[in-house]
Amino acid sequence: IAGICCQDLFGIVGENFTFPVNIGKIPEEIIWTKNKDKVAEWEGENTTYFASFRNRGFLNEENGCLTIFNLQNSDTGVYVLEYLGTQKESSLLTFTLTVLPPPSKPEISCNDSGDTFALECTADFPRPLHYTWKLNGIPPIIRHIPEVFIPKKDVGASTKAVCFVKFSQTEKSSEISLTQCL
Repeated sequence: IAGICCQDLFGIVGENFTFPVNIGKIPEEIIWTKNKDKVAEWEGENTTYFASFRNRGFLNEENGCLTIFNLQNSDTGVYVLEYLGTQKESSLLTFTLTVLPPPSKPEISCNDSGDTFALECTADFPRPLHYTWKLNGIPPIIRHIPEVFIPKKDVGASTKAVCFVKFSQTEKSSEISLTQCL
């Protein structure tokens, strides 16, 4: 049995999640387990779903990908994909899935620092977030860090800044009027 160990993955409560499987060949049989209990099995004919995956799972027989719909905290665990290839060789892929609550609505703070406004966007979340800033009239600023500096000369009386935080498919935003920074 060939095996690939332990890819750490994260999903958000309420989202749909598909394990990133890349087996490179058409499987003859597929078994997915969670914490050593079967959750889905395909033996060339029908797919059988077990336990809470009966109405929330989908197994793609062509590539072995398992999708879980409407993630729940209880979906956290160690998942193993075991598949048999056409030469009857067995392979294993192991994934550790952690299901997290969605990030909080972000809060924006603003500081006047000379010729610029320093904006910082913060949200409560245990993993790195993607940040996007949008200001009227300026192309979106996409960053991996929560701070952005806006030259005061680019700010009008009605300029608003919107911070978007994103993880997986979940995105939340907050808005601030830059006149509050003065």
